[in-house]
Amino acid sequence: MYGVSISIWIKSGMQRTQIWLSQAERQGLQALTRNSGRSQSALIRETIDTFLQHQQPQGRLAWLRQARGLWAERSDLPDWSALRGELDRLPAGLLP
Repeated sequence: MYGVSISIWIKSGMQRTQIWLSQAERQGLQALTRNSGRSQSALIRETIDTFLQHQQPQGRLAWLRQARGLWAERSDLPDWSALRGELDRLPAGLLP
């Protein structure tokens, strides 16, 4: 395990923290740092922000609202009412 200390300026309203990473996680983070040109701290904060946004109910709700109507204009999808009707007519033992 590798320790990563993240030093952050207190005046920016952030606090310093420390995390433990496996060797694979550390190498992956180093590669992302090199390829993106961003600091380890910035990458870790961005990842935590994204994770928290998806874990909070209001974040999930916002994501679902953005996806609403995504397929509304598609003409290549089946008629869901007709498809459901076909499934309803099948004998009960044929569906899992």
